[in-house]
Amino acid sequence: MSAESNENINAEVMQVEPLNPPHRLLMAPGPVNVDPRVLSAMSQPTVGQFDPYMFKVMGEVQLMLRAIFKTTNKQTFVVDGTSRSAIEAAFVSVLAPGDKVLVCCAGRFGMLLKEIAQRCKAETHVIERPWGEVFSIDEIADAIRRIHPKLVATVHGDTSTTMLQPLEGLGEICHENGALLFTDATASLAGNELKTDEWQIDIVTAGMQKCLGASSGMAPITISERAVAVMDERKSIEAGIADTSEEIQNNRINSNYFDLPQIIDYWGPRHLNHHTEATHLLYGVHEATRIIAEEGIDHVIERHQINGLAMSTALLKMGLKLYGDQQTRMNDVIGVVIPDGLHDTAIRSQLLEEFGVEIASSFGPLQGKIWRIGVMAWNARKDAVLTAASALGTVLNQNGAKLDIQKGIDAASAIYAQSEKESKA
Repeated sequence: MSAESNENINAEVMQVEPLNPPHRLLMAPGPVNVDPRVLSAMSQPTVGQFDPYMFKVMGEVQLMLRAIFKTTNKQTFVVDGTSRSAIEAAFVSVLAPGDKVLVCCAGRFGMLLKEIAQRCKAETHVIERPWGEVFSIDEIADAIRRIHPKLVATVHGDTSTTMLQPLEGLGEICHENGALLFTDATASLAGNELKTDEWQIDIVTAGMQKCLGASSGMAPITISERAVAVMDERKSIEAGIADTSEEIQNNRINSNYFDLPQIIDYWGPRHLNHHTEATHLLYGVHEATRIIAEEGIDHVIERHQINGLAMSTALLKMGLKLYGDQQTRMNDVIGVVIPDGLHDTAIRSQLLEEFGVEIASSFGPLQGKIWRIGVMAWNARKDAVLTAASALGTVLNQNGAKLDIQKGIDAASAIYAQSEKESKA
């Protein structure tokens, strides 16, 4: 590099200003506005990855996540990475090349599970439903008995369609047929009922940036003893930290970073070095899960249900059409059919620029056809719901829609009033 080029780069660098992001009300299906208490926790002093305080925080995170997942699974922790990091860790740690996997695909994130399974070089079988529908347990059971997979992969709440897949009873069927059950609960955990142990789900993964209310970058996971035993068949310790050569296998899991048995050893009593923990993200996880524990997981789920109902009712009563069967919709994500003659991107841009409110479109066959509105975590509250609904109605009316905004707000307010009355009874 020439001296002149270096001087030009340095001059440009000196013009970079401090961060000053705009204030937004994030009502898309994630990320959400992070609770100020979580942001405060993330600013606490750094400690080393082998500091006793770090181990204390890790242990408390495991304890609180078990309550949220509704499980007694010992192996419950977070994988460093966004929500799909835990999905990929689960797949690569369970599936050896050639193993059979059955993927239930009814939206973008079922398609993601299919792709990850294929990248693991698994023998991938797929059953499909049109976007916006869910599978019956009998449909999945028939495919299990026909295919005899090692792993059955499901999406609990697919934000691309806003639908919630029923899972109760599926775990028992999987185990009767020698399969493990995996579910991706990235956007559904803590916003919808999910009973890991009672429903006999072997692996559940999630994301912190949705109903759990923290920043993206860590992915909760819980793993049954049955699934751990399958992973341990290919367990191998890194050569640089193995105590003996017997701890090193040739038939290893085909990833080092996403090797769950090694991560389990990192979180377990051995605290065997695997990676450097993301200290401040872990602090955020700790505070977010502590807040949920303080409120109570069942109350958190109910709060999402009430606020999701208030939002959907407001939109419906002001004159918009909701997408999909509302009986199988996620509590925390509402699909709205984009009215004829209105441009998806233009409306969302105006909503963001004039009101600071973010909503999202969808993907694939639903892109430009529906808006997806998230009511999650700290934003699952009355003022956020009423503000977002009013703002969207205002922008739509400015663009030629004829909506009765006040009727929608009154209907949502009535839901809140009834909820408050019942809580005092």
